[in-house]
Amino acid sequence: MSIAGPRHRYTFAEYLELEEAAGVRHEFYDGEIYAMAGGTPEHAAMAAAITAALVGQLALFYSAKLSPCRVYSSDLRVRVLATGLATYPDVTVICGPSERDPQSATHVTNPKIVVEVSSSGTAEYDRGDKLRHYQQIPSLDAVVLVDHEQPRIDLWMREEGGWRSRSFGEGEEIPLEVIGCTLEVDAIYAAAREA
Repeated sequence: MSIAGPRHRYTFAEYLELEEAAGVRHEFYDGEIYAMAGGTPEHAAMAAAITAALVGQLALFYSAKLSPCRVYSSDLRVRVLATGLATYPDVTVICGPSERDPQSATHVTNPKIVVEVSSSGTAEYDRGDKLRHYQQIPSLDAVVLVDHEQPRIDLWMREEGGWRSRSFGEGEEIPLEVIGCTLEVDAIYAAAREA
Protein backbone atom coordinates (compact mmCIF):
# COMPACT_ATOMS: atom_id res chain seq x y z
CA MET A 1 0.00 0.00 0.00
CA SER A 2 1.35 3.42 -0.86
CA ILE A 3 0.58 6.56 1.07
CA ALA A 4 0.51 9.92 -0.64
CA GLY A 5 3.06 12.34 0.74
CA PRO A 6 2.09 15.70 2.11
CA ARG A 7 1.52 18.39 -0.50
CA HIS A 8 3.57 21.54 -0.33
CA ARG A 9 1.53 24.64 0.41
CA TYR A 10 2.85 27.82 -1.17
CA THR A 11 2.44 31.36 0.03
CA PHE A 12 1.33 34.01 -2.43
CA ALA A 13 4.86 35.49 -2.23
CA GLU A 14 6.34 32.12 -3.25
CA TYR A 15 3.87 31.93 -6.14
CA LEU A 16 4.90 35.41 -7.30
CA GLU A 17 8.58 34.43 -7.23
CA LEU A 18 7.89 31.27 -9.24
CA GLU A 19 5.65 33.10 -11.72
CA GLU A 20 8.29 35.73 -12.47
CA ALA A 21 10.87 33.04 -13.29
CA ALA A 22 8.57 30.56 -15.06
CA GLY A 23 8.31 30.12 -18.81
CA VAL A 24 4.63 29.16 -18.51
CA ARG A 25 1.71 30.75 -16.71
CA HIS A 26 0.27 29.44 -13.46
CA GLU A 27 -2.85 30.03 -11.42
CA PHE A 28 -2.65 30.26 -7.66
CA TYR A 29 -5.37 29.17 -5.25
CA ASP A 30 -5.44 28.00 -1.64
CA GLY A 31 -1.69 27.46 -1.43
CA GLU A 32 -1.54 25.42 -4.64
CA ILE A 33 0.06 26.41 -7.94
CA TYR A 34 -1.48 25.06 -11.15
CA ALA A 35 0.12 25.24 -14.61
CA MET A 36 -2.24 26.71 -17.18
CA ALA A 37 -2.83 24.82 -20.40
CA GLY A 38 -1.45 26.19 -23.65
CA GLY A 39 -3.96 27.71 -26.04
CA THR A 40 -4.88 26.77 -29.59
CA PRO A 41 -4.97 29.12 -32.59
CA GLU A 42 -8.78 29.02 -32.40
CA HIS A 43 -8.75 29.99 -28.71
CA ALA A 44 -6.36 32.87 -29.38
CA ALA A 45 -8.40 34.04 -32.39
CA MET A 46 -11.63 34.15 -30.37
CA ALA A 47 -9.98 36.09 -27.54
CA ALA A 48 -8.45 38.50 -30.07
CA ALA A 49 -11.81 39.00 -31.82
CA ILE A 50 -13.45 39.87 -28.50
CA THR A 51 -10.60 42.24 -27.61
CA ALA A 52 -10.79 43.96 -31.00
CA ALA A 53 -14.58 44.35 -30.82
CA LEU A 54 -14.46 45.88 -27.35
CA VAL A 55 -11.47 48.13 -28.10
CA GLY A 56 -13.17 49.39 -31.27
CA GLN A 57 -16.41 50.23 -29.50
CA LEU A 58 -14.77 51.78 -26.44
CA ALA A 59 -12.46 53.86 -28.69
CA LEU A 60 -15.55 55.75 -29.85
CA PHE A 61 -16.36 56.55 -26.24
CA TYR A 62 -12.74 57.47 -25.44
CA SER A 63 -12.73 60.06 -28.21
CA ALA A 64 -15.89 61.57 -26.77
CA LYS A 65 -14.51 61.20 -23.22
CA LEU A 66 -17.56 59.18 -22.21
CA SER A 67 -15.89 55.97 -21.04
CA PRO A 68 -13.03 55.46 -18.61
CA CYS A 69 -12.86 51.77 -19.53
CA ARG A 70 -9.87 49.92 -20.98
CA VAL A 71 -9.54 46.42 -22.46
CA TYR A 72 -6.65 44.14 -21.47
CA SER A 73 -5.29 40.93 -23.00
CA SER A 74 -4.56 37.66 -21.24
CA ASP A 75 -1.25 39.13 -20.07
CA LEU A 76 -3.14 40.94 -17.30
CA ARG A 77 -3.07 39.19 -13.93
CA VAL A 78 -6.22 39.34 -11.81
CA ARG A 79 -6.40 38.50 -8.11
CA VAL A 80 -9.64 37.68 -6.30
CA LEU A 81 -8.86 38.99 -2.83
CA ALA A 82 -11.87 37.30 -1.19
CA THR A 83 -10.73 33.81 -2.24
CA GLY A 84 -7.03 34.25 -3.04
CA LEU A 85 -7.31 33.08 -6.65
CA ALA A 86 -4.69 34.62 -8.95
CA THR A 87 -5.29 34.06 -12.66
CA TYR A 88 -5.08 35.40 -16.22
CA PRO A 89 -8.51 35.94 -17.82
CA ASP A 90 -8.50 35.83 -21.64
CA VAL A 91 -9.92 39.37 -21.79
CA THR A 92 -10.45 41.86 -18.97
CA VAL A 93 -12.15 45.25 -18.91
CA ILE A 94 -11.30 47.72 -16.13
CA CYS A 95 -13.17 51.01 -15.76
CA GLY A 96 -11.24 53.78 -14.05
CA PRO A 97 -7.75 53.40 -12.62
CA SER A 98 -6.58 49.87 -11.96
CA GLU A 99 -6.38 48.85 -8.32
CA ARG A 100 -3.43 46.65 -7.40
CA ASP A 101 -3.16 43.75 -5.03
CA PRO A 102 -1.51 44.95 -1.80
CA GLN A 103 0.95 42.02 -2.10
CA SER A 104 1.67 42.34 -5.83
CA ALA A 105 1.80 45.38 -8.07
CA THR A 106 1.44 43.04 -11.07
CA HIS A 107 -2.07 41.85 -10.09
CA VAL A 108 -5.19 43.98 -10.45
CA THR A 109 -8.21 43.51 -8.19
CA ASN A 110 -10.95 45.61 -9.83
CA PRO A 111 -12.07 44.17 -13.18
CA LYS A 112 -15.48 45.26 -14.48
CA ILE A 113 -15.77 42.38 -16.96
CA VAL A 114 -13.79 39.16 -17.42
CA VAL A 115 -13.96 36.86 -20.43
CA GLU A 116 -12.91 33.22 -20.45
CA VAL A 117 -12.66 31.23 -23.68
CA SER A 118 -12.90 27.63 -22.53
CA SER A 119 -10.97 24.62 -23.79
CA SER A 120 -11.72 20.93 -23.40
CA GLY A 121 -9.51 20.89 -20.30
CA THR A 122 -10.90 24.06 -18.66
CA ALA A 123 -14.61 24.18 -19.54
CA GLU A 124 -15.87 22.58 -16.32
CA TYR A 125 -13.56 24.68 -14.13
CA ASP A 126 -14.36 27.92 -16.01
CA ARG A 127 -18.11 27.39 -15.61
CA GLY A 128 -17.87 26.13 -12.03
CA ASP A 129 -15.24 27.00 -9.43
CA LYS A 130 -13.56 29.77 -11.42
CA LEU A 131 -16.90 31.49 -12.09
CA ARG A 132 -17.73 31.35 -8.37
CA HIS A 133 -14.34 32.92 -7.57
CA TYR A 134 -14.89 35.72 -10.07
CA GLN A 135 -18.32 36.43 -8.63
CA GLN A 136 -16.63 37.35 -5.33
CA ILE A 137 -14.95 40.42 -6.90
CA PRO A 138 -16.89 43.51 -5.71
CA SER A 139 -16.17 45.57 -8.87
CA LEU A 140 -17.11 42.78 -11.29
CA ASP A 141 -20.43 43.22 -13.11
CA ALA A 142 -20.17 40.62 -15.90
CA VAL A 143 -18.48 37.33 -16.73
CA VAL A 144 -18.50 36.15 -20.36
CA LEU A 145 -17.92 32.41 -20.89
CA VAL A 146 -17.19 31.38 -24.49
CA ASP A 147 -17.73 27.72 -25.38
CA HIS A 148 -14.84 26.22 -27.35
CA GLU A 149 -16.89 23.63 -29.25
CA GLN A 150 -20.14 25.25 -30.32
CA PRO A 151 -21.41 28.77 -30.89
CA ARG A 152 -22.64 29.37 -27.35
CA ILE A 153 -21.67 32.22 -25.08
CA ASP A 154 -22.96 32.58 -21.54
CA LEU A 155 -23.20 36.03 -20.00
CA TRP A 156 -23.36 36.24 -16.22
CA MET A 157 -24.55 39.66 -14.98
CA ARG A 158 -24.55 40.95 -11.44
CA GLU A 159 -27.99 42.11 -10.37
CA GLU A 160 -29.49 43.13 -7.07
CA GLY A 161 -29.69 39.96 -5.03
CA GLY A 162 -27.20 37.91 -7.04
CA TRP A 163 -26.13 36.81 -10.48
CA ARG A 164 -28.26 36.02 -13.54
CA SER A 165 -27.12 34.14 -16.63
CA ARG A 166 -28.26 34.23 -20.22
CA SER A 167 -27.00 32.16 -23.16
CA PHE A 168 -26.47 33.44 -26.70
CA GLY A 169 -26.04 31.50 -29.94
CA GLU A 170 -25.66 31.93 -33.68
CA GLY A 171 -26.98 35.20 -35.07
CA GLU A 172 -27.28 36.84 -31.65
CA GLU A 173 -25.64 39.87 -30.09
CA ILE A 174 -24.48 39.94 -26.49
CA PRO A 175 -25.32 43.21 -24.71
CA LEU A 176 -22.57 44.30 -22.33
CA GLU A 177 -24.67 47.11 -20.94
CA VAL A 178 -22.29 47.89 -18.07
CA ILE A 179 -19.79 49.29 -20.60
CA GLY A 180 -22.16 50.19 -23.45
CA CYS A 181 -20.81 47.55 -25.87
CA THR A 182 -22.05 44.46 -27.69
CA LEU A 183 -20.39 41.29 -28.97
CA GLU A 184 -21.55 39.39 -32.07
CA VAL A 185 -21.52 35.62 -31.56
CA ASP A 186 -21.02 34.93 -35.28
CA ALA A 187 -17.98 37.23 -35.52
CA ILE A 188 -16.28 35.53 -32.57
CA TYR A 189 -16.73 32.04 -34.00
CA ALA A 190 -15.83 33.18 -37.54
CA ALA A 191 -12.45 34.22 -36.13
CA ALA A 192 -11.96 30.68 -34.79
CA ARG A 193 -12.92 29.07 -38.11
CA GLU A 194 -10.39 31.25 -39.93
CA ALA A 195 -7.56 30.48 -37.51
